[in-house]
Amino acid sequence: MVNSRARETTEAIERLYVSMRHLFYRGFFKPSGISGESLRTLLTTINPEIYGTMGVANKIELDGLLYVLDRLPEGIEECSFIHLTSDEGFEKGSFEVIVPKKRRRNCYRIDEHQMNIEVLLGRSEIYDILTHLTFLYIEADKIRNLAFITDENDRPTRAWKIIEEVAKGEKQFSRKEKEVALIHLSSLLGRTFDETLNAYNSFGDDGNPDRLFKIIYYLGNESFNDFKKIREREVHFSAILRERVGHHFFGEKWANKVKEVLAENNLHMRPLHIISANMHSVKNMLYANDALGKKTTKTVDYKLYQDISNKKALQEKVLEHSQNAGLIYIDDQSGSNIDVQIIDLSKTDLKNTPFAGIKYSGDDVIMVFDYAFGEQAYEVMDELLRPYDFNGEIYTMKVKSVSIMGKAGILTGGKGDIMIPTSHIFEGTADNYSFENALKLSDFEDEELKSYEGAMITVLGTSLQNKDILKYFMDTSWKAIGLEMEGAHYQKAIQVASKIRHHISQDLFVCYAYYASDNPLETGSTLSSGGLGLTGVKPTYLITLKILEKILGSAKVAAEK
Repeated sequence: MVNSRARETTEAIERLYVSMRHLFYRGFFKPSGISGESLRTLLTTINPEIYGTMGVANKIELDGLLYVLDRLPEGIEECSFIHLTSDEGFEKGSFEVIVPKKRRRNCYRIDEHQMNIEVLLGRSEIYDILTHLTFLYIEADKIRNLAFITDENDRPTRAWKIIEEVAKGEKQFSRKEKEVALIHLSSLLGRTFDETLNAYNSFGDDGNPDRLFKIIYYLGNESFNDFKKIREREVHFSAILRERVGHHFFGEKWANKVKEVLAENNLHMRPLHIISANMHSVKNMLYANDALGKKTTKTVDYKLYQDISNKKALQEKVLEHSQNAGLIYIDDQSGSNIDVQIIDLSKTDLKNTPFAGIKYSGDDVIMVFDYAFGEQAYEVMDELLRPYDFNGEIYTMKVKSVSIMGKAGILTGGKGDIMIPTSHIFEGTADNYSFENALKLSDFEDEELKSYEGAMITVLGTSLQNKDILKYFMDTSWKAIGLEMEGAHYQKAIQVASKIRHHISQDLFVCYAYYASDNPLETGSTLSSGGLGLTGVKPTYLITLKILEKILGSAKVAAEK
């Protein structure tokens, strides 16, 4: 039964992506039309864990709604027309830039009814946005069905009239009246008063306390306008976006800038270690003690890194010191949204770091770049590893290692645990990548955190996974330990560059490690239940410690040879 349901889900995911790609190249679709209905049917068939009660007709999914709206521009619930565009110069107009809370993308409210969303990260970002929008339209239509009495006049319910009053803000409500309104809201949402009150506090803030009322009202209102053909909802893809996607437009600009900076600083012929990670852990481990006047100890000071995570003043102090000590920071302007740090180890004093015991002598360079998003990982890595023309000469970078660290969903443990992949299974394709990981389970055996080793799934989208397909990957001979979105894309680029196109040496090592941001198999532990917060500090820095030990150890061996 589980295998049957897993096969059904896999087929639905594949069909969903084929449909999305078709609609993208077509240029537009109507969420309430045949194409939009097809997307909704497929998403309902998949029934992802992250979207909770999406499939329940008389219950509005609140955690999923908050998760989605944190990744879409504020005010999108008021807009009938959504335009996905490339970087087309909107910042040169008078439009205010709207950046979602938890996605680095620029959005523009063009007028009362239209929202433009810049897509710079490739197909994965398009699929991500369309999946979230489809969920939003499903919930909007559920709200409309619950808000209006279905007859020849489609009369609004009493609860809906009260919700509308609060949302429009035309009347000042007393605390008692607001509580009464929340009771009516909870009735319409199919939720308890307690659940609705918690959601009201989660959605709102001091500047916009009634945001939940507004979101529910405008979602339902736009659905009603569409249903009555007053103003039909539409999603458009600009011609420039359709022209650029798949052609590495932003990845090439990003990679060329990075290689230009390496060459200008005479680092382009040095042994290079590439790390895809966050923008703080490597920098803090190498520079924080000196920057903040701390002395290194035999054990890693995770409390220090937690303090830095909490205090902006400490972060700025470490950044200033690191740049004075030789760290080169590239604030990305290519559109890829991937910043870069370049560290010359020959100028880095390791005496007051956790690596003081490693007798390093060499001139290796570490390049740290920020997280890519899904398929964008292949684009940036493929472009980065290509030979580069500098002053009329073509040079090939001397890449010694590539390390990938980040967050992932875990299947066999809990939040904060560590996963060491031995292969990446590319969901929905026949592309699977096995590799020799320089990081081993034994590297983490003496640590407090739990660690797991095995295959990991590179999924087409984290918001499309359900328990059936994840249990299939975990319980069958795949024996997968987790899921993420970039691993197979990175490995594909590395293998193409080293073994097929010979852009870099085959004699390099790779380090892959992830820490668990969620467990999609546990109720209340999915991504929509919230992030790790400071619980993620220890696994982040432990993985960073192990990667840097491998890099410095390999450099030491090379120097001795």
